[in-house]
Amino acid sequence: MAKRRGRDEREAGGVSRRSRAAARRGGPRQVVVVESPAKARTIGGWLGPSSRAIATRGHLRDLSAKAGSVDPGDGFAMAFEAGKGAQRTLGAIARALGKAEELVLATDPDREGEAIAWQVLDWLEARDAIGGRPVLRAAFHEVTRAAVREALIRPRAIDMDLVRAWQARRALDYLVGYGLSPVLWRKLPGCRSAGRVQSVALRLLCEREAEIEGFAARKHWSVEAELAAPDGARFGAVLAGLDGTRIGEAGLASETAARDAAARVRAGSFTVSSVERNELRRQALPPFTTAALQQEASRRLDFSVAETMRIAQRLYEGVDLGGETAGLVTYIRTDSTALAEGAAAEAHALLRAAHGAARVPAKPRLHRARDRRVREAHEAVRPTDFSRAPEDLEGRLDRAAVDLYALIRNRALASQMRAARFERVRVGIVSAAGGLALEASGLRLVFDGHLRVWGADGEAEPGGDAALPALEPGERVPVSAARARGRVSDPPPRYTEAGLVRRLDELGIGRPSTWEAILAVLVEREYAVLHRRRFVPTERGRVVTAFLEHGFARWMDYGFTAAMEDDLDRIAAGALARDTMLARFWAPFDAALGEAGGRTRAMARAAVEDRLDGFLFGPGGAAPGRRRCPACGRESLELKLSRYGPFVGCAAWPGCDYRRALSAAAAASDGYAGPRELGRDPGAGTAVTLRRGPTGWYVQRGEREGKRKPERMSLPPGLEPEEVDLETALGLLALPRRVGLHPETGAPVLAGIGRYGPWVRHEETWAAIPDGEDVLAVGINRAVALIADKVVRQSRMRGPNVVLRDLGRHPGDGAPVRLRTGHYGPFVAHRRRYASLPEDADPDALGLDEAVVLLEAAEKARG
Repeated sequence: MAKRRGRDEREAGGVSRRSRAAARRGGPRQVVVVESPAKARTIGGWLGPSSRAIATRGHLRDLSAKAGSVDPGDGFAMAFEAGKGAQRTLGAIARALGKAEELVLATDPDREGEAIAWQVLDWLEARDAIGGRPVLRAAFHEVTRAAVREALIRPRAIDMDLVRAWQARRALDYLVGYGLSPVLWRKLPGCRSAGRVQSVALRLLCEREAEIEGFAARKHWSVEAELAAPDGARFGAVLAGLDGTRIGEAGLASETAARDAAARVRAGSFTVSSVERNELRRQALPPFTTAALQQEASRRLDFSVAETMRIAQRLYEGVDLGGETAGLVTYIRTDSTALAEGAAAEAHALLRAAHGAARVPAKPRLHRARDRRVREAHEAVRPTDFSRAPEDLEGRLDRAAVDLYALIRNRALASQMRAARFERVRVGIVSAAGGLALEASGLRLVFDGHLRVWGADGEAEPGGDAALPALEPGERVPVSAARARGRVSDPPPRYTEAGLVRRLDELGIGRPSTWEAILAVLVEREYAVLHRRRFVPTERGRVVTAFLEHGFARWMDYGFTAAMEDDLDRIAAGALARDTMLARFWAPFDAALGEAGGRTRAMARAAVEDRLDGFLFGPGGAAPGRRRCPACGRESLELKLSRYGPFVGCAAWPGCDYRRALSAAAAASDGYAGPRELGRDPGAGTAVTLRRGPTGWYVQRGEREGKRKPERMSLPPGLEPEEVDLETALGLLALPRRVGLHPETGAPVLAGIGRYGPWVRHEETWAAIPDGEDVLAVGINRAVALIADKVVRQSRMRGPNVVLRDLGRHPGDGAPVRLRTGHYGPFVAHRRRYASLPEDADPDALGLDEAVVLLEAAEKARG
């Protein structure tokens, strides 16, 4: 070790001497390519003037967005291209390399990072820009000075197996997207594109929704009693036996039986018959994987998956700690629970000093995974320096970042501690007259172990049982109260973001680098919405899933999708050829595409109707009159497909214009009988009506005249249809309305209703009006408060995105021009136009004229 350390220091010294020589020549000795500007600033500061760090801002080259970019007939040849922005970045790398001695590819240590390194190298080699210079691949799992130096001292070649695995995944996604999406567009008008993994994730949501709809609630009854111990302490018990019959979780069948049993308990005399004690051990959880981090951040901190990953990325890339910039956590996209030996030893020593040897095992725990496939990153998410406490970061990071860092640190520390021990006590209690048996259970914490660090959120006692008083067999325990309690069984809950990630992880679908994108696509394509933080599949999403399950059942299967992910891992490990895997996938999938393309639209509609029959038309199967149109009474109802979304309508449509949303249960529950006239508009004299459409209730002024559409406005959440009168309807039709002037800028503040509900707006900032507040009554003070809160939340979600200073008013339209700082550094903002500052620009010296020039140049570059 001493010899190796000495050699490392000599090599590091050599690098330093060469760097000083390069600096004297006026150019960088090495060009270091990383992914984000934040990491570029951090690493560039460490390496000094002899190196130039350039950020790619993600992938630089991808498959061309046109047909034929993957050619199965030519060995799955792939056509990659770089966008305009990527070409500028690649050109900057090539120009910097012309004056340097070597190229260092220091992108992230996973499949995506390896692919970005290859994209840079492949582009440069195609243009003969390497010129015989050495190309080094430096991979590190934490952005610390020591880790970066170690990676530079011991570089490696690009791992082409990882690159081929990335290429295979992109090819699969492309073949599915460009093969399946046109089929959807032709057969199901109004549907968006389909994807290989997100379609399977959508199926999970739709199956859960069908479970909820088909759930039959069952009410059962129990008897709860309150008793007194000999020392006067009171404790609870439940009726466990009645006249020789054991009462299980199903409880008593009727309220009458429960009330009779409760009366018998109140009148009875009870004695302790048995006391059973045993020990429970709760082992420490391993350090965070990506999925576990997302779930725990959602549960404890109320963060969304996207918010968690944005904040974690900032912690990984580097934070200014008073002159020294360093990454605070290791790489955040991993499904490994392993800890490096040095990190485990550091945590072990810190815990032993802080909490004593009794709470720490004799040796550090490395948490090696026992049954894991080949993975991209091989260490869990943990702090880069365990001695850095969350309190040390106060004032340097926002509250959300400090909380997430504390969560990561506490989980990693707790993983090195001993198990928590509990004493569980079960007490049997019988009546003197016989026929009644009660049970009480309690839990007492004996040794806190890892809960000293990890149990601060109230989880110290699993099961929620309170400790029982001291009881011994034969002691009398009088009943002070007893009551019958009814419970209704609950349907399975809808998936939260973190819950869906957990389920995908359990099924082996997707990987840490893809889960966030999967969730985003479901919402962007309007296949699902987030309602009270839980996913609800839209009607369009359910129709698409039904169609895919009918024609592409094999590719919608969870096991098949997970097996494909395993094949990608095998490619990454060098155990499977990329083209072999693609050929095995493409042949049957191409055949299925041809078969689906040969079906008519009517056949596709009939297939969807068959799979969603109960949802569309209610229970009853082939019952006569079940699908009869309630408007004309002659024709049948059927699924209708339009570019605005699916709905149920009359087969005689448009002759009979009856239409409703897809859910038969919702249609039956509201008793909708058609438009209801609320009165006449005093200005125009036209009728104002209340109506219900496929997307909900709305008010309308007038009727359709030729191509001219009448004015409409949706009812805001919380406003029931029966509460709408003419005055309310006219107020809604007048939206958006001017609330007042903003006290700081003097700009108007507006209120209105959009696709996602009521909003208030000030310049380019939009804020949602919470449920229960009236969009027609919200005042200027409340609107300004909502907008200010939105600005704060945007800052937390997007990182350090704040206004540095106002530069003045744009000479063209008078709108403010501001200098802001964001995830990728300082930039200029004007309305919805943005321009990054050049790398050599001084933000403090930037004026309005220079900002306008940058904005115009950025506009021209975007075409």
